[in-house]
Amino acid sequence: MFDLVIIGAGFAGSVMAERVATQLNKKVLIVEKRNHIGGNAYDSYDNQGILIHNYGPHIFHTKMKKVWDYLSEFTEWHHYHHEVLGVIDGKKVPIPFNLNSINEVFPEKLAKKLEEKLIENFGYNVKVPILKLREAEDEDLKFLAEYVYEKVFLGYTLKQWGITPEELDPSVTGRVPVYVSRDDRYFQDPYQGMPAEGYTKIFEHMLDHPNIKVMLNTDYKEIVDFNFDNGEAKLFGNDFKGKIVYTGPIDYFFDYKHGQLPYRSLNFKFEQFNEEFTQEVGTVNYPNDYDFTRVTEFKHLTQQQSSKTTTVKEFSQVYVPEENTPYYPIKNDENAEWYRKYKEEARKYSNLIMLGRLAEYQYYDMDMVVGKALKIFAEKIIK
Repeated sequence: MFDLVIIGAGFAGSVMAERVATQLNKKVLIVEKRNHIGGNAYDSYDNQGILIHNYGPHIFHTKMKKVWDYLSEFTEWHHYHHEVLGVIDGKKVPIPFNLNSINEVFPEKLAKKLEEKLIENFGYNVKVPILKLREAEDEDLKFLAEYVYEKVFLGYTLKQWGITPEELDPSVTGRVPVYVSRDDRYFQDPYQGMPAEGYTKIFEHMLDHPNIKVMLNTDYKEIVDFNFDNGEAKLFGNDFKGKIVYTGPIDYFFDYKHGQLPYRSLNFKFEQFNEEFTQEVGTVNYPNDYDFTRVTEFKHLTQQQSSKTTTVKEFSQVYVPEENTPYYPIKNDENAEWYRKYKEEARKYSNLIMLGRLAEYQYYDMDMVVGKALKIFAEKIIK
C-alpha cells in the first residue's frame, strides 16, 4: 500500500514526502503524533483573527538559493528583516550587540574608543563570538566583553538552556555574537521573509497530493513495529519492505536504550491587546529581567493589518517526556557522545533514515532542515 513511511509532519518529513510523491510517483504514509501538520512551524489564527505561531516565532532566512526556490513553489513571501531589541539596564538596544548598541549604553567618548578598537582588532562587518571576545588582551575590549557577557549573554543563556555558556557547544554560543557593524538586522542572509499565507499553508500545499496519506493523532508505535534484532518492520501488522524516515527524538525510537537525551522545552504565554502594536520590533529579549526570555509580537512578522495585536512570552523549561515538547537539543561534548551511541544504533538498519533536529540531535534552523531533507532524498531515496 505504501512505499515509504515518514514519522513526523514537520519540515523534514513533509519535504521528504513531497519529493517522493511528486518526483518518484511513490506512495507515502506520514504518521504524526500531534493533531496538525507543520511541526513546530505550525501557525493558526487566534480568536482575534491574528495569525500566531503556536510554538513560538519562526522567521525564515537562508543563504541557500536552492532552499528558497524550493519553498517558493509552495508560497509567496512577505520580504521581512527581523529586528530584536534587548533590555539592558532599562534601555532597549539592538541584539546581537553591535556598534549601535555600544552607542546606546556607553558615554560617547568610551563608545568611540570601543568602536575603533573593535574595528582595528577584528575588522568591520564581522561577527565575533562573545567567548572569543573575552579572550582579547586589550583592556578596553576585555571590559566590553565582560559587559556584554554579563548583561546580554549570561542571563539569557542560563534561562534558555539551564547551563552556562561555557557548558554549551560553540556552535550554539556563536549564534549570538558581538556584531562589528551598524546593521540592526538579526539575520544577514540574502534570502529572508515570511510566507504570505503563513507556514501551515506551505505544508498544506506540499502534502496535497494523491500519493500522500497523513495520519494525525497517532503515535507511530501504534501502527509500526520495528524489530531491533533484524531491522524488519511491520506496518498495520503486515510486513513492510520500504524505508522508514524518522524525524522524532532518536532516543524515543530506541526506547531510551542508552538513556534519555537532554532537550530544552518551552512554555508559551499568549497575550492579546486591543491596540495596534505593543512593541517597536518583532521581538524584545529580556536577558536579565523576569523569568521569560523574550516577547514576540506576531504582526511585525506577518505584516497583518488589524487594530488588535497578540504577543507571546517564552519560558524555557526542562524537557520531560510525555509532559511537554522537546525543542532544543542541548549540544555539548558529553551529550554529543551520548547521542553517538544512538547514531550507531540507527546505522545498523539500511531501511531506517534519521532526519531533522530531534532525530539527528542538531540545532538546525528551518532552512537547514529543508536543505538536509533535499540532500537525503537525492542521496538515499533516489539511488
